[in-house]
Amino acid sequence: MKRYPILVGTLLLGLAGSCNEKALDQLNPNAVTTDSYFASDGQIQSALNGVYAIVQSQSLVAREWFFTEDLRSDDVAAGGGQLETPRNQLLTGAYDTGNALVSTVWTGCYRVIHRANVVVDKAAVNSAKLTPAVATQAVGEAKFLRAWAYFELVSQWGGVPLYKNYVTSLANSQARASEADVYAFVIADLKAAQAALPATYNASNQGRATSGAATMLLARVYMQQGDYTNAKTELQKLISSGQYQLVDEYTNNFIEETEFNKESIWEINYLPSNGSFNWGGDGDGATAGEETVRTQEYSAIGWRNIIPSNGLLNEFERPSKGDAKLDPRYAKSFYTTGDKYNNDQNVLTDAQQNGNSSVVDGVTQKVSWRKFSLMYKTNSSFLTGAINQRIMRYAETLLAMAECENELGNLASAVTYLNMTRARSSVAMPAYPTANYPVSTKEQVLKAIMHERRVELSGEQIRNRDILRWRKQGKLTTEPLSYFQKGKHELLPIPQQEIDNNPNIGLTGQNPGY
Repeated sequence: MKRYPILVGTLLLGLAGSCNEKALDQLNPNAVTTDSYFASDGQIQSALNGVYAIVQSQSLVAREWFFTEDLRSDDVAAGGGQLETPRNQLLTGAYDTGNALVSTVWTGCYRVIHRANVVVDKAAVNSAKLTPAVATQAVGEAKFLRAWAYFELVSQWGGVPLYKNYVTSLANSQARASEADVYAFVIADLKAAQAALPATYNASNQGRATSGAATMLLARVYMQQGDYTNAKTELQKLISSGQYQLVDEYTNNFIEETEFNKESIWEINYLPSNGSFNWGGDGDGATAGEETVRTQEYSAIGWRNIIPSNGLLNEFERPSKGDAKLDPRYAKSFYTTGDKYNNDQNVLTDAQQNGNSSVVDGVTQKVSWRKFSLMYKTNSSFLTGAINQRIMRYAETLLAMAECENELGNLASAVTYLNMTRARSSVAMPAYPTANYPVSTKEQVLKAIMHERRVELSGEQIRNRDILRWRKQGKLTTEPLSYFQKGKHELLPIPQQEIDNNPNIGLTGQNPGY
């Protein structure tokens, strides 16, 4: 499929400092400033594209975001000794306030917020100079992206500094807001985005936030708070819209040729550029968002830094466990030694797969991620690539609705939604109840939901937040993370650079245990 860029504006949205006060007083009348810019439709759209650029960048979705989400879950293990120290610290729970991934994702989220605030504030200031429809949509998209960034922060760090407007001075640094206040701000932003955004875009604008994306994110927010009634209301909007459906072939959610299909609610767009990742770019240049390193980092013939955990691999139904058949999603999610790849021209060997082995059903073998890997059509070992990162898809909507219905006491309806994902023609798993998953009680249905979410959504940066939600709500019968310390590992530490630079947080504003 041909894809189109969300072009990145090159205007630097930030502050420049100088120790020479006299120089600061001498303004260049021809210079572009934040006061003179954002006065036309093109300029406000350029600023909005700058927000998307940070989301796409290696600080977030192109690299450190997926690492952080996955390493805090129980779905991954180290591929071998090549896993860098900061990543291994997250995987083992040995991270502290100086962890590089924690700091990078925190900073990336606040850069999204900063740039989104510019769009929202400047669109208001210059409203008379902008086409109303352009301004309304730009602000809606900015509020959606701001809400996404704040949701990432509040769900993993708890209460965080809440910046509702464009900050122009370090004197405007904020103390930590309460978790409730951050969630309230996120909800308000998403409701505004729902009203402002279209349901779809033409081909040249695919990848932009839609009203459906705002609705799905709002449902996630409500679920994370344990508000299943409001979450159900939002999910029902998506189901009733007729806008989305499950695609027949499960694999089509993770390859390049079938992006923006009917199952996709929101995905981050990357452009093919011959395997040349801009390692020096972080959302500041016109090519910063072209690629992601996901296929290089996870692929069987790439670095293979992270592999699926034994727990995840053995979660899939199989006859040896008394199940009717091996869940087809297993082979569609992972490569195993002996599998064909590169359009079936090559056979995967142990020697090609760097690092550790797994134990599946008692058998030691090498297993690697297939989702979002370019191996289905190439034999290049360390190729960075352009497969779009699917952030939200309709299967999650159905499984979220199953969880809501179960929490609200509607067990039969919950099971109906669960069985929809299993009935996908390329999956065709037996409907619940099954021998290993009876669904007569709320607890049994929840067990089936946890199982179905894990196998359907593995490797899609969702499991971490599921664990956080279920742990907080007391729904976990066993703790998934072996290193977990109550009173510490529920939240990530506030990065040391924030503690050092923000006097309104300081040492007393750190999360417990750090």
